[in-house]
Amino acid sequence: MSDSTGNFYLQDTFLLWADRQPVPMVKDFGIDLLKIEVAPWDIFGVRGAICELVGGDDYISTFLYEIPPGGKSRVLNHIYEEVTYVLSGHGSTKVELPDGSAHTFEWGPNSLFEIPLNLKYQHFNGSGSEPVRLAGNSNLRFIMNLFRNERFIWDNPIPFGERLGDTSYFSGEGELKPVKPGRHQWETNFVPDISNFELKRWDARGTGSSNLRWILADGTIGCHTSAMPVGTYKKGHRHTAGTNVYCVTGQGYSLFWYDGDKDFKRIDWHHGVLYTPPENMFHQHFNSGSIPSRYLAVQMGSTRYPLFAVKRQIWDQGVDTSIKDGGNQVEYEDQDPRIHAIFLEELSKNQVTSLMGDVIDETPYLSKA
Repeated sequence: MSDSTGNFYLQDTFLLWADRQPVPMVKDFGIDLLKIEVAPWDIFGVRGAICELVGGDDYISTFLYEIPPGGKSRVLNHIYEEVTYVLSGHGSTKVELPDGSAHTFEWGPNSLFEIPLNLKYQHFNGSGSEPVRLAGNSNLRFIMNLFRNERFIWDNPIPFGERLGDTSYFSGEGELKPVKPGRHQWETNFVPDISNFELKRWDARGTGSSNLRWILADGTIGCHTSAMPVGTYKKGHRHTAGTNVYCVTGQGYSLFWYDGDKDFKRIDWHHGVLYTPPENMFHQHFNSGSIPSRYLAVQMGSTRYPLFAVKRQIWDQGVDTSIKDGGNQVEYEDQDPRIHAIFLEELSKNQVTSLMGDVIDETPYLSKA
């Protein structure tokens, strides 16, 4: 950006770099990553797209990578962290350790992993007939805006041996780090399937709610998986911008609103849909389908390394504390009555029975049916 004198100001080095890339840049409140178009992306050796979400922040960027049947990515190493979520397809990743040895792990739909910082790696599509789609959530945006040097990012020789973790972490093994509900952590580099992994109860966040925080490659990108049983939904809440939310299993919708809004914004979701709630915008997730629903949330800062004072405060207490007590959560008894009415209507369409009767008096709603 420049003014009439030709002096440059308000530069975003990442966005300038992104504009030069030969791939689509998709901008929306919600994006179906299984449907968007991709194009050849030589820097990574795959086909891809850049996703710019309304509600994003200045730290996390989301790339979609598609590896053709029988194909592979380039051999890469870089100074930014990237959490990879497998949307579709089967394949493997080869990782080269600083001592020259290598580990290869196989992944499939709903696998989640992070390569320890600056290690060389390469992705392979294991199918000869079907493409693979991977979602990469990285802090490249922040790193590029901070250092403004592409060689530093992709051609950096500095090793980070302290980030490797146990070698069994590459095969899907890990270690539970118990803290308290909503903050329990599973430390690893690779989770073979987050759709079936045992989560931990978190009743304060909603009826039947469960959750687990992933600490991947000792990184600073935080991510967690939460689940909602059939016929239930989470409590409304708000937080800082930049939390990328993926539907993993099931189907449903999320409502969004600011204080004082007369109407809700709505995103319907199923596997492959990605969205992010804007800064301090209340939002609430609803399982309206006939099977349990899970989602994956990825953001800058983790429960181990929060990085920001506001996130330290939220994860210490505010994330599951009522707004009446200074937190960021709307309790069921305080929510807009329209919210439950919408939910019951959606369940009726799908012939699903509500399990919310123990926490919400549904008599007034059912009498109007």
